[in-house]
This record gives sequence, structure tokens and C-alpha cells, in this order.
Amino acid sequence: MSSAVEMDAGTFDRLRNLIYERSGITLGDGKKALLTSRLQSRMRTLGLDGYRSYLEYVLADGNGDELIELLDAVSTNVTSFFREPQHFHFLTRDFNRQTKAGVKRYRVWSAASSSGEEPYTIAMTLLEQMPAPPIDVKILATDISTRVLSACKEAVYEREKLKTVPSELRSRFFEPVEVDGQRMARVKDPLRRMVSFTRLNLSTPPFPMKGPFDVIFCRNVMIYFDPQVKKALLTDMHRLLRPGGFLIIGHAESLSGLGLPFSLVEPAVYVRA
Repeated sequence: MSSAVEMDAGTFDRLRNLIYERSGITLGDGKKALLTSRLQSRMRTLGLDGYRSYLEYVLADGNGDELIELLDAVSTNVTSFFREPQHFHFLTRDFNRQTKAGVKRYRVWSAASSSGEEPYTIAMTLLEQMPAPPIDVKILATDISTRVLSACKEAVYEREKLKTVPSELRSRFFEPVEVDGQRMARVKDPLRRMVSFTRLNLSTPPFPMKGPFDVIFCRNVMIYFDPQVKKALLTDMHRLLRPGGFLIIGHAESLSGLGLPFSLVEPAVYVRA
């Protein structure tokens, strides 16, 4: 397939409507070039000669595997260890408050875990503060992308990505490995055991988890959702948080105007009423 093939307006509309219906991700009129470029590699793999042919292929795929490939292609997975570090300072303070108050169980949900840097940063933060004797701490990490969830479970990262991890944590929580002749770093087992990964579509609440969670991280994903999808998501997150639990969102996001029972406690951190 030539990269010069263009996507007609009708095919673009049908594809973006399908993406919205199945993921809640909104692609505006200006995202046609983005979608075009994201799908070219997949179309070459399948040997398809046009975007309309690709749309028909997705719709004809009865088991839904190609739909997952499509959503993987349009999902943006930009992340890093200790991204927006003030959120992890807040998590440290809350965890210490809870353990000093005598709690024996602490649960965190990383709702858009991407390639794993966020949930493993949460795990490092909590393990660093773990009291003796240790309490029951578990982290749930979810994402719509099967591709990045596979990377999460592998827990192997380029050494360059560890630059944002403090040196003492690097030596404690990572071990050197070689993959295809390249020097990499793998998350050590004690950290990996704290995190469980599962695929979840954030646009289709209610979710199957029972909760309650002490903290939910839902950062830099709602910017892709329209107000209707966002409100449905946050309503179910409110259900899953314990009273007084915290929702942490991205600094470019806001809950204002949604009329939900959350109160801002510091930038991008909300408490459940």
C-alpha cells in the first residue's frame, strides 16, 4: 500500500464514530492526518490497499481482535516514571496518615496505566513507606491497550527511561537484563507482585471491581473524552472510592462544571465526598 493513499471523509467519519463508540476517545476534524498515519503500518501488515478496505476488515472481524488493534493504534501512551512528582508526594503523605491511623489495607487503582511507569512508581512510593510489620497493599493497573499491558507485565524498560527514578530506588527496585543484545532494566519481583494488570475500557462503566480504593490515579486520559463519557466515568469512580478517598487527575484536566461530589484539595487532587 502506498503511503500517498488518502482517507475519504466518509471513511474517516465512520472510523472515528466506531472509535468513539468503543473507547470514548473523541477524534476531532483535525485528527484525520493523525489517524491516517497511525493506521498505515497496520494496513501494510494486513496487505490492505485502502482505508475503506481497512474499515470493512474491522467490521467483518467477528472476534473483535482487529478492533483492539485499531484502538491500540489510536491510543496515546506518553508516560514516564515519577511523572508529575507532586502527586507521589501527596500519595506518600496519605499513605503515612493511613498507616499511622492503624489501617491494615490500602488499595490504589492506576486507571490508565499505559506501559507501566505509573503503577510501578506508585508501588515504589508505597514500598518505600511501608511500615513494619507490613500492611496489605495492592495496586490495580488497567488500560484499553493490550499492547501496552503486555509491556507492563514484561516490566522491562530501556535504561534511558530510568533517568527520572532516584538512584537509590533504581538499585533497589530494578535489575539489569539484556534483551536482543541491548542493555535493559527489569522491575524486580517484590515490586511486580504488588501490581495486577487487566484490560479495561474506561468508556464503559459500571466497572466490575468492588473497591473500595483509597486512591485512584486517572491522569491525562479524560482529555480525550467528551463531557458525557467523562461524567459517566467519574460517577463510577466516585462509587469505587472509599469516603474520603482521593482522585488524582492530570494537571491539564479539571472536574469543574460536571456537578460531581468531589472537592479540590490541591492542584489536580480531589477528595470524595
